[in-house]
Amino acid sequence: MMAATATGEASTGTVARTRVEVFLGKGGVGKTTCSAATALQLADDGQPSLVVSTDPTPSLSHLFDITGEHREREVRAGLFLTELGLEDVRNMWNEAFGRDVYGVFSSFVDVDYGTFVRFMTSVLPGLNEEFMVDYIRRLALEGRYRHVVWDTAPLGQTLALLGMPSMLAEHLRAAPRIYSRLRTAGERKESVLEILGRWQDLAAECMAFLRRDVVLSMVTIPERLALCQLDGVVEELGRYDLRISRLIVNNVVGVTDSPFLAQKRQQQQAHLEQLRERHGDLPIVEIPLFPQEVRGVERLQTIGRLLCPAGAEVGQRADAE
Repeated sequence: MMAATATGEASTGTVARTRVEVFLGKGGVGKTTCSAATALQLADDGQPSLVVSTDPTPSLSHLFDITGEHREREVRAGLFLTELGLEDVRNMWNEAFGRDVYGVFSSFVDVDYGTFVRFMTSVLPGLNEEFMVDYIRRLALEGRYRHVVWDTAPLGQTLALLGMPSMLAEHLRAAPRIYSRLRTAGERKESVLEILGRWQDLAAECMAFLRRDVVLSMVTIPERLALCQLDGVVEELGRYDLRISRLIVNNVVGVTDSPFLAQKRQQQQAHLEQLRERHGDLPIVEIPLFPQEVRGVERLQTIGRLLCPAGAEVGQRADAE
């Protein structure tokens, strides 16, 4: 197996920084395909790359026609694939805060630890994604890959959740004395506010990472509803001072050899014109509608060449100098 540590530049002795690109988009617009195609193209260009899916029903393995375990698995020279699920998130929660927070809650709620962890990781919207952000952040810090490409859902719930520790801390500070009577968390004798403080620190690190080190690529399709949703997501990201670096429009009709396709293209062109008017300050990449299902290396390579043109600097933030 090829080592995933080839991030250094042999000629200069310097170490190249891991670049992280996140593909956002509503379900069904093709963000998984774009993620896989980008990572594949980068690997084919000799840049060790990891593509990560945190979708509850991941499909990366289907795109590459592989079965079995998918944890940093090498599917092609220099290309590694990871699919993470809810159980992985529970383990992350357990490692970071599980026992400490359980020590607080178990002082006034009769619940076993396993049930508590399942509750916390299932009922809080966005908690899964917050720990996924931290997982991606730590991957980037390790520097084992030249590129990390992340296929995820829109970050709205995650962004809202990143503010939760601060809100809880403020609430507890102003709450009645009952909170002060909660016993400390386990043997560490750490107060609930101290635990929330550590959670706050993690949330702040994740947000700084998203703002500073991550390239956000938004995937959409040329349909009216999709464009309306796109406007909402862009506005939502803007509230957290996050900017999209490029737009990718998938399934654009190019060949019009039937009345159906001709009419479809006419409708799409009207939507594309609206897209350019609203977001003309962003680079826009159009991916054609293919007659066959995009699956397997060869078809992914076709899309990869569109997303990563020869000589282009991939993973460059739009606001970078």
